[in-house]
Amino acid sequence: MRKKDPYQNQRDTMKEIGYVSLKKATQKEYDRIGFMSGLEVHQQLNTREKLFCHCPSGIYHKNSQFDAELIRHMRPTLSELGEYDGTALMEFKTKKEIVYQINNQTACTYEVDDTPPFKIDREALEYAIEISLASKLNIVGEVHITRKQYLDGSIPTGFQRTAIIGVNGEIQLKNKKIRLIQLSLEEDSCREISDVGHQRVYKTDRLGMPLIETVTYPDMANPWEVMEACNYIRFLNRSTNRVRTGIGSGRQDVNVSCRGGSRVEIKGVSRTKWIPALTHNEAFRQWALLAIREKLLRKFPDPKKWSMQHTKIDMRDLSFKCPENKYLEKLRPKAFAVNLPGFRNILSHFTQPGKCFADELSDRLKVIACIEKPNMITTEDLHFTMDKKDLDTLRKIHNAGADDAQLIFWSPPDDIQTALETIEERCRMALERVPNETRKSFADGTTIFERVLPGADRMYPDTDSPPIPLEDEYIEELKKRIPADVSERYLQMKKWGIPEDTYTYILRNNLYPDIERIIEEFGYDPVFAGTFYGHTLKRQEGQKPPHPEFSYKKVYGLFRFLFENNLHENLARVMLPYVYQHPKMDFESILTSIKFKKRSHEELVAPVNYLLEKFREIRISPMEEVTIHWIMGQLRKQALGNISLGDLYKAIEEEIKKN
Repeated sequence: MRKKDPYQNQRDTMKEIGYVSLKKATQKEYDRIGFMSGLEVHQQLNTREKLFCHCPSGIYHKNSQFDAELIRHMRPTLSELGEYDGTALMEFKTKKEIVYQINNQTACTYEVDDTPPFKIDREALEYAIEISLASKLNIVGEVHITRKQYLDGSIPTGFQRTAIIGVNGEIQLKNKKIRLIQLSLEEDSCREISDVGHQRVYKTDRLGMPLIETVTYPDMANPWEVMEACNYIRFLNRSTNRVRTGIGSGRQDVNVSCRGGSRVEIKGVSRTKWIPALTHNEAFRQWALLAIREKLLRKFPDPKKWSMQHTKIDMRDLSFKCPENKYLEKLRPKAFAVNLPGFRNILSHFTQPGKCFADELSDRLKVIACIEKPNMITTEDLHFTMDKKDLDTLRKIHNAGADDAQLIFWSPPDDIQTALETIEERCRMALERVPNETRKSFADGTTIFERVLPGADRMYPDTDSPPIPLEDEYIEELKKRIPADVSERYLQMKKWGIPEDTYTYILRNNLYPDIERIIEEFGYDPVFAGTFYGHTLKRQEGQKPPHPEFSYKKVYGLFRFLFENNLHENLARVMLPYVYQHPKMDFESILTSIKFKKRSHEELVAPVNYLLEKFREIRISPMEEVTIHWIMGQLRKQALGNISLGDLYKAIEEEIKKN
């Protein structure tokens, strides 16, 4: 008898929900499922000190560099309204031991919640106001610092201090405007080092660094608009020269839903190029969960009547072989068989590319019950097929019906009850709704469960920090520093004729001001300046990492040197690799290294007659154009820095006509 293909149900359910890949999806597909998305873009501010203490900001340490360890266990607290936040309750349920690795250079007693906060860093506040003004936000009259509860251990106090700086702004994309809800100034969290079992380890070097969060309305109607909006906000932030750049300095949370679904927050997306796949897959994941809900409700019109059964089992009673067996033999935990009434063909139902509903259960067992993967096996597992004898054994244990599904999970004794509650809770959710949750992102466009989505109950006033009034005169003074809008820069580059494939690189690295100065101060061709940065410099970066002391300002200095010494700008391409790898080397020394010699027009064209006679001896082609190109090839190296190649062509052409 031929074994059933475990992936067949995945393929069937993909067709049922009308899943299409990102490459093939059109706006019509996103309108069909009611795609909706918003953003929360985070960017560290480039300040000298942290937000609420005087520790240095921006210093990172290796994992082995720490002076002390602090251990804490988080507990939820009541909100101002006497309620508990759902996320806090979930984190408390995990019974995590939080370990903080502390380096004396970057942490003080404030970081570990042993002293009250200092006054807010005025440099950070000023930068946040400037970026709010650039985002066309309305600046608040008074800054009120609040506490946002975090029980995952990422902040030792259990809450993050945050303050709203601007509200109700907008950004202009190519084809539409995106409304901004607010911009907040807040302290960054710890860096997670590991999360295994019931222990989570953090480093505190990043903790407390000033961070801005720009929040949009869910105005994006497709994944590409989400990426465009995110890039715009990041470019806007960088255009002010007030933010840090590099790995870890910027990240975004993406909120996604579909029609009938719920807001799901994809956390910590570090690269904007991941956004299209992540948002596309999340919208269809919710669409798939709605299809699952519809199927289950046909079987159980009253979700309250649904219940699962579980029984402790001995794995030796089953004969199937899989990688998990070896894991079980080593760990020797208790195993439980669970019967899920009506879930036949649901556990293998498609949710994301390469994933199914069973992954929704496994992910929660990892996060909430702290059972490391692999942590369960199902009768609809995609990776192997159970023997008929084992299937019959599992069904007999609970007297299961033909429409039921079974799973086996293993766990240390202390986590069994939490695991059973987690499985039942997630299955009940499948009958009721798409759960609001926070999910972790991966480069392949898929996500996994991270925690329950926080609610409004986790916000409350910070009694340690008084309100900060903002005077109109102070705001007006800051307005004078605001750079040109990103959309204006985009239109100007288009007007100059700079190729559009350079825009992202130029705006991402805030190179527009340097290009503008090169054009205005030296009179260089805009297309040449734009492509030099967007193509030549970008290609150089792709080939080899720069010297640690290299900065983009060095490239502007190169063009100033060429202009002041009356050298042609085409020499910049030859000098760039030296500037890039040896930024301390002066430009005169670079000219010596490349054996450059300044030549007059007469010196350059002097060899033309000799080369013409030599070419005629070779007799490659009688065509004049071929002759000129051959001679140009012989003189090109001497011409660089002395004359443009176009002028060299004309000079050779004139000399040939004389003969």
